[in-house]
Parts: sequence; structure tokens; C-alpha cells
Amino acid sequence: MDELLELIKSNCDPRVLKRAIAVRMTLQGYTHAQIMEVLGVSSGFISKWKQRFVEEGVAGLALKYRGSTGFLSAQEREQVIQWLQQKNCWNVNELERYIAEQFDVVFASRTSYYDLLEAAGITWKKSQGTHPRKEVANVQTKKRNN
Repeated sequence: MDELLELIKSNCDPRVLKRAIAVRMTLQGYTHAQIMEVLGVSSGFISKWKQRFVEEGVAGLALKYRGSTGFLSAQEREQVIQWLQQKNCWNVNELERYIAEQFDVVFASRTSYYDLLEAAGITWKKSQGTHPRKEVANVQTKKRNN
């Protein structure tokens, strides 16, 4: 019971906290109806986590999902970032080709490519630093007039 109380006091993840509070309330003699009303959970939720607590202790209430591993290793990701930083002009399609050829990886979402550009300090929305037809004299004149 002390471990459960420590978990409630220390854990910031709301899912684990709700599990621990539900278990603690059942151990204190609250009915499922009372717990359901207070925490907004189902009777099955309460039973499941109480059973886990009985079988595994406090560790049974912890989150088990740790996420998936990335397609690129940390070293490969760093290599891509260095490659991007050496370039003067960037293109998402070119980045996609580079990763496919070098590492045999094709991301399902373009967001992954944009994340790599951002990690390299590149704003992918600005692929060109200056307008090719920009005339400095015209810009200065316009600035003075405004």
C-alpha cells in the first residue's frame, strides 16, 4: 500500500495516476460505482488494474508501450543532417532520394523529411534565400517610400 501511495505522489502521467487511484480506492473499500463516478472510468477498468496490481504490484500499473524504433539510426540521422547542412539549396524530393539510395529507407509520411530538415536548422518552406529577380535598388526605394 505504501508503494502505491508513493506512485500516486510521484507519477505525473495521468493514465498511470488514474490506474493507481482506482486501485487505492478499491483497497480502501470504495464501491465500483463510487470510483466510476469520481474517476470517470468503467467497472472493467477498475477490475483490470486491481487484478494487475495484485499479480504484479506497482510495476503492473506502469505504461508498457515504449514506442517504435526509428528507421534511421542516430548515426545515420546525423549523417543526413550533415549532408543537408553542406548544401546551398534544399528540395524534399532530393532528400527523399538521398535517404532511399544511401540507407534504403522510404518514410511513409513527408513529415519525417520535414523533421530532418528542421533538425538541420532549415526551414523547409523557404527553399530559396532570395528572389532571383530581386534588385537591391528597387527594394531600398520601396522601403523608403513606405
